[in-house]
Amino acid sequence: MTVKQISVFLENRPGALAEFTRILEKSNMNLRALSLAESEDFGIVRVIVDDPFETIRILKDEGYVCSITKVIAVEIQDKPGALVRMLNILGDNQVNLEYSYAFLAKKANSAFMILRVEDNDKAIKVLTQNGIRPICHDDMEKMFK
Repeated sequence: MTVKQISVFLENRPGALAEFTRILEKSNMNLRALSLAESEDFGIVRVIVDDPFETIRILKDEGYVCSITKVIAVEIQDKPGALVRMLNILGDNQVNLEYSYAFLAKKANSAFMILRVEDNDKAIKVLTQNGIRPICHDDMEKMFK
């Protein structure tokens, strides 16, 4: 139960992110989550969109260097300690978290995270066994309707 994340290399200059998001807007692609990491010369924008395969086709046609990665999306309780509980579950089970970012959805009392881990299957298993619900792409789309 994973979602498809698109990673895109962007030049680190004023307006680069605006140009990227303008392409998504023009193509009627809807952003569900976004994370941006930068270095001196370039940035990596990671996005979850409503149609990852069409988005990657459009971005490649526009000359962007991009790829799709399977990541885990989880729903956790929106209360103090919920994040640390999830992180402890992963760490206690030797699942390495490479990076993470949050996203918003229209559901009260829930928080949502994207997780990039070394072993998706192991992470999904230990999270599920501990009452943390991974969500798939279809589940995400239903939350936004």
